[in-house]
Amino acid sequence: MNRISLAVGLLTTVATYGGSGMSAEPAVTLREWLYQRAPFPECHASTLAETKSGLVAAWFGGSYEKHPDVGIWFARRAADGWTEPREVFNGAVEGGQRFPCWNPVLFDAGENGLLLFYKVGPSPESWWGMLSVSRDGGGSWETPRRLPDGILGPIKNKPILLADGKLLCGSSSEDDGWKVHMESTSDWGKSWSRTEALELNGLRGAIQPTILAHGNGASSRLQILCRSRGDGLILQSWSQDQGSSWSALAATTLPNPNSGIDGVTLRDGRQLLVYNHTSRGRSPINVAVSSNGSDWSAAVVLESEPGEYSYPAAIQSRDGHLHITYTWKRKRIRHVVLDLAKIELKPIVSGRWPD
Repeated sequence: MNRISLAVGLLTTVATYGGSGMSAEPAVTLREWLYQRAPFPECHASTLAETKSGLVAAWFGGSYEKHPDVGIWFARRAADGWTEPREVFNGAVEGGQRFPCWNPVLFDAGENGLLLFYKVGPSPESWWGMLSVSRDGGGSWETPRRLPDGILGPIKNKPILLADGKLLCGSSSEDDGWKVHMESTSDWGKSWSRTEALELNGLRGAIQPTILAHGNGASSRLQILCRSRGDGLILQSWSQDQGSSWSALAATTLPNPNSGIDGVTLRDGRQLLVYNHTSRGRSPINVAVSSNGSDWSAAVVLESEPGEYSYPAAIQSRDGHLHITYTWKRKRIRHVVLDLAKIELKPIVSGRWPD
């Protein structure tokens, strides 16, 4: 590809759901960039939420991951596309030292505001959790507060609100091996509780759980799917008591190349997962669907060219569409919209993605 055609490809965007997009996948109704230009060379770890005024997104950006200039950036999708990205938080601490920021997570809490969790620190082994709230859909933010010692907040993926009003967050730590635990708050981050680390049962480790709900109300079962450390497969655990206790982690049939994933429980009760269907590298990036959380069908291939396509975030908006963002070669954040009615499911047999 020559430089002119490459530039045209990078600037292509579709402004409406009905646009032709950039994909042969019939379910893809929109593919666009969250930004065309930014004052930082690298980005990663996007997150999505829908507020009463529309979609919002955040990610971390800076010179490169772990550099002290990495901050949390934010944009809102207006009628004519995404607003210019702006840095809303950095890792400056008292005394003038600045640490990198990591892994923002947005959650719209309705009348309780738009929550933004993120991490600050030199590395995932020593970072700490932060929380800020916006009362105007991301236009302005309250002074962030540090979460209590031992609480990190949702590590990568969005929390879910349980029937009893508890916000359940999938969390994990990396300071003593990779371990998953769950955290919860019933007062929007003022007080917290957490479980013990989930049993690994001989596995090498897991982080970054995404939470799926099976059924409604207090009788529903909860499932987490996790990034694994060298086990080569996505790991899972189940809770029968609304997240108070969890089964030992166990392998699924879906591959994982030590890369982040995200899932969402659709309003029709099915589960949808965005992940890299490969045991090595971070391409392709795929969408799979399941009715029970165990048997998965191939739905959409979002990217398949060489490169890194990683760290997805997924939500279902009020109009029923599925919104996904993910890192595109560490240079940009891609936003894709799926029409779920147009998804053509094919079985995944023996872990093989169908042709």
